[in-house]
Amino acid sequence: MEYIYLLICLVAIVFSADWLVAGAVTIAKRFKISDFVIGAVIVGVGTSFPELVVSSIGAIEGNSDIAIGNVVGSNIFNVLGILGLTAMIMPVAVSRENRCFDLPFCIGVSVLTLLLALNFFTGSTAGIGRIDGLILLALFAYFMYNSLKGNKKQESATNEVVTNKQLAFGIGKVVVGLAALIIASRFFLDNAIIIAKAWGVNEAFIAITLVACGTSLPELAASLVAAAKKNTQLALGNVIGSNIFNLSLILGMASQITPLTSSGITAVDYSVMIFAAVAPFVLGIKGKLNRVSGALLFLCYVGYNAYLILTNIG
Repeated sequence: MEYIYLLICLVAIVFSADWLVAGAVTIAKRFKISDFVIGAVIVGVGTSFPELVVSSIGAIEGNSDIAIGNVVGSNIFNVLGILGLTAMIMPVAVSRENRCFDLPFCIGVSVLTLLLALNFFTGSTAGIGRIDGLILLALFAYFMYNSLKGNKKQESATNEVVTNKQLAFGIGKVVVGLAALIIASRFFLDNAIIIAKAWGVNEAFIAITLVACGTSLPELAASLVAAAKKNTQLALGNVIGSNIFNLSLILGMASQITPLTSSGITAVDYSVMIFAAVAPFVLGIKGKLNRVSGALLFLCYVGYNAYLILTNIG
């Protein structure tokens, strides 16, 4: 029965995230926020809400494996799984701005998170503490500032007029979507843990696989739809933006609830996360992730999951 509940929760997460993002886009258009910021910030934050809720609940309940594993697994799935599939459908354009700021910033935050989690600076066993979390939150604030500052340099691609009625409906979508997202994510987490125990595997494994993929479904849907519409920059921005939010905002907030220490997330998992951050920069150095690059990313994701299954279940 837990599998049925899990499926229902996944569907609810996708639809509630869609409502949340749609409402946020309506509000953004009303206040003349550029299309770039709508795609890179509004959609990125919106599709990362499931990870935020699940990791926060994990932190509140003192379950660092869920809080950290969800973020690490989501970042791996976002790039190797989602971006790989997207590039296989339609080659993804990698702009000069992506190569000069977005991708290097994502790599930097990923490496910093690894160093903080492994206590590189303190040599203690504290993990990601509250001060570390404040550093991550400061990086999130800088990324948001830089993106909003870039908004001033761009013209909105749409002249669509949003009426007061549409604005009110958009606000309603945000409220309902957020409430449904919190409820669905809570039930999703509970059932995922039950399944993990039934399988006889630790919660870090289930967080890095099932929970991470489930909470990344909004990113998957948004990126595949963007690829089908040949808007690959939106797809890339959604994935990279979500990864930055996952590490800086979500882990930053979760660590303020409780310091995050996790013995279940291994150096291999963190290393694959770093690889996932670096791969788009290297493969897209000439301005495009082609279908071969996409297939390579996706095969790496399959290989990583095969390794997890063999080491945790086999």
